[in-house]
Amino acid sequence: MKALVCVKRVIDYNVKPRVKADGSGVDLANVKMSMNPFDEIAVEEAIRLKEKGVVTEIVAVSVGPQKAQETLRTALAMGADRAVLVLCEDEVEPLAVAKIIAGLANEEAPGLIITGKQAIDDDSNQVGQMVAALLGRPQGTFANEISVEGDAIVVKREIDGGLQTVRLALPAVVTTDLRLNEPRYASLPNIMKAKSKPLATKAPADYGVDVAPRLKTLKVTEPPVRSAGIKVADVDALVAKLKEMGVA
Repeated sequence: MKALVCVKRVIDYNVKPRVKADGSGVDLANVKMSMNPFDEIAVEEAIRLKEKGVVTEIVAVSVGPQKAQETLRTALAMGADRAVLVLCEDEVEPLAVAKIIAGLANEEAPGLIITGKQAIDDDSNQVGQMVAALLGRPQGTFANEISVEGDAIVVKREIDGGLQTVRLALPAVVTTDLRLNEPRYASLPNIMKAKSKPLATKAPADYGVDVAPRLKTLKVTEPPVRSAGIKVADVDALVAKLKEMGVA
């Protein structure tokens, strides 16, 4: 079975984003970029399925700028077999990304598509679900545990009420949650090998997708600074303060 894994280049999770002075967006100049953490988990899970003999080939795909090649090379160094970059220098909205992934899936015919549940830059949490809808495939979102049983995949999902287990007929789409696994570090030999692994470049037009934005960002602002707390002497003082603030 072939696995298609979606990865995205985002601001490194250790970096505090800065808003541009004109409020038009987030400043990306001289900022460290890396693979979206949830996508790292998706790559790791595909590799583990390959190590179990369930997956035979892992194809990493990214929709983004030329520099997203670095992100794909990271996936290749972790253990993916080959990669595809759908080149688009401008930001692409989730629906357009989903259409591109669906087009690539029709071309590659993977038995399993794995994505991170969301990207930490826009927090849309939409691509995996949209891909499943476009392809008419069953989906298991927010995966906490995955196991393949014959021609089906069993996904334990994280939901508000706890954990839910679903059984999906393959081919299927799965989005990964934080507790599914802990991604491995790429070793130096594998980083060197990744440089020679195939990395194809495509364009959105190859899949007949119009990536023109449908939404316009009017303004981006920093979150308000959290005000300092107030110490009270006892419970009576706490209740009185809450009433004063209109909370109680």
